[in-house]
Amino acid sequence: MPRTTPLADVRNIGIIAHVDAGKTTTTERILYYTGRKHTIVDVHDTKDLKSSTTTDYMEQEQKRGITIQSAAVSTFWRNKKINVIDTPGHVDFTIEVNRSLRVLDGAVVVFDGVAGVEPQSETNWRLADNYGVPRICYVNKMDRSGANFLRCVDMIKKRLGARPLPIQLPIGSEDNFKGMVDLVEMKAMVFESDDRDAKPVAHDITPDLADKLGITVPSDRKILAEIEKYRSDLVDTCLEQDDAAMEAYLNDGTAPSVETLRKALRKGTLASAFNPVLCGSSYKNKGVTMVLDAVVDYLPAPTDVENIKTVDADGNPVGERKSSDDEPFAALAFKVINDAYGALTFVRVYSGVLTKGMSVMNSTRGKREKIGRMVEMFAKDANPIEEARAGDIIALVSLAETDTGDTLCDSSAPVILERMRFPDPVISVSVKPKNKADQEKFGTALGKMVRADPSLYLETDRETGQTILRGMGELHLEVTLDRIRTEFNVEGVMGQPQVAYREAFTKTISEQYVHKKQTGGSGQFAEVWITFEPLERGKGFEFVDETVGGSVPREYVPSVEKGLRMQMEQGVLAQFPTVDFRARLTDGSYHDVDSNALTFEIAAKACFREAIRKAGPILLEPVMRVETVTPQDYLGDVIGDINRRRGMIQEQLERGANIAVVATVPLSEMFGYIGHLRGMTSGRASYTMEFSHYDPVPKNVADVVIEEAAKARSAPKG
Repeated sequence: MPRTTPLADVRNIGIIAHVDAGKTTTTERILYYTGRKHTIVDVHDTKDLKSSTTTDYMEQEQKRGITIQSAAVSTFWRNKKINVIDTPGHVDFTIEVNRSLRVLDGAVVVFDGVAGVEPQSETNWRLADNYGVPRICYVNKMDRSGANFLRCVDMIKKRLGARPLPIQLPIGSEDNFKGMVDLVEMKAMVFESDDRDAKPVAHDITPDLADKLGITVPSDRKILAEIEKYRSDLVDTCLEQDDAAMEAYLNDGTAPSVETLRKALRKGTLASAFNPVLCGSSYKNKGVTMVLDAVVDYLPAPTDVENIKTVDADGNPVGERKSSDDEPFAALAFKVINDAYGALTFVRVYSGVLTKGMSVMNSTRGKREKIGRMVEMFAKDANPIEEARAGDIIALVSLAETDTGDTLCDSSAPVILERMRFPDPVISVSVKPKNKADQEKFGTALGKMVRADPSLYLETDRETGQTILRGMGELHLEVTLDRIRTEFNVEGVMGQPQVAYREAFTKTISEQYVHKKQTGGSGQFAEVWITFEPLERGKGFEFVDETVGGSVPREYVPSVEKGLRMQMEQGVLAQFPTVDFRARLTDGSYHDVDSNALTFEIAAKACFREAIRKAGPILLEPVMRVETVTPQDYLGDVIGDINRRRGMIQEQLERGANIAVVATVPLSEMFGYIGHLRGMTSGRASYTMEFSHYDPVPKNVADVVIEEAAKARSAPKG
């Protein structure tokens, strides 16, 4: 079957933002205006569970009014196919944004016109930087009290280190938000009503525009009085991308045409030289069609972005794969979900053609997969398809061997595509089924949830036998158990949250250890000399082999490293993993008969245990970056409470009429914070939290943690 949409006419975009900036509302309007939906459902109308927006269809999303898992929808605008992924804004679900950005070519970053750049906006922006994703900015909620377009643009510049380029200016704000000035076309686009089918009326730009449109607020009038200044900035910035037009403009004053400006805007956006900024109010149905136009005009097709890198088994780049139907097939699995259709594996096809019934290679795992059902997803609805081509985002049903981050490819031209990077979990809880009879069913459900979400980790505590679930935050773990209830019909019970502490060396130590065992017949012998050195926070573990003259045979050196890696998972203070150190194998000895890989592994483990006790071990705790947004009246109470939680105030920022207090606070002090904060501020304050770094634990707190860990280990034996 030939291609129906040229590759140059495909746009794979994500809608990303901080929680509650209006991503899902914007996505609903996009589907309405492109004709994929004939009604609009608003997020605040879904809490009775009787209706849902297209992309927030899970019960947990409807109840909480937030997006939890990214959803893919496809639509058409101006004959261009747009694959849209609506992503979550809550920090606990950053993994969803991470894996979506990995496979998208462009993004629309939505900002709240009142709050501006919020913490998760920064996290998402950094993720987009990591993956080199071109972005346009959309300042939403211009109809809300306190909305300020220019302040938001200024925050994008200062807090994100970006180069925002307004291509629209708001006409009015708050209750009197009427539309926007299009600086490319130089037209004032005015909406006569908030009706979803209201079309903007174009007005010429004249000096008396503010009077004609009834704009009375001084700050709103000032923006309209400076239209020429913003237009001039736009032209100057765009012409940096077009030398011929720049020359004509400078030499004989020839103003660039609209078409020239659009081409330059596209070129600069694709190169991330700047980010076009639009404005509007999705809820009041103003500006979404202009965002669609900007997606088509300025965001890249798969042919406009760099070719996907191919890597070797260790993740080092070795080549690239061109985005074309004529290349061998290669696709990246970026998400696995379990639903009514079974396991659905979402893949982005980077090259070649995939057809139903094909046999492909999972090159990451060296396994073969037979392609059965292929579907194009429209949120929760699956539409069967017969083939997928380069640039498509589709789902494959019931793949047995493929997990998130795996590469599927043509077995005659195997490649491994660049992998994704996932955050480490910072919080853990013990989990068990409510009824013992459901043990097996609960275990299966947990396994499926962990397979679908790489930011969840599952392990069994060797001492207590408990099942431990690790995740990105309390809400993340709470939602996971709730989804097990609704999706697998089995109830789970969560224990008290546990903090993922770490242990570390504080001084350099050299240690010798001899492992010797004689039990008749061949014995066991290995000797190692290892120097342990502390490293900077976040550096992880380094192993260096400095032996000379074969004192430790080459084939046994990997066993020494393996022994260290195994033992570092169990520290000596409270059996938390040891981090941020270098181990240098400096010397050793062996026996021709009694030495083998296992003896050197045992010697390395024992050497580590002996050394860390003498190296001044300390406990480290995860410290979170917390941003609490509160009305001015409660500012003193909020700061006092943060100080009581061992928090360090970093800065205070204006957020419309509220104040945002930015602090670093140990995670162990943040459990149950939301309930306390709501009680303290009559429910008017909110907060967001993300992992910042690890810091040493104060001695009095460390003593308690170590004592509790010792009690937990001895309890089952007692």
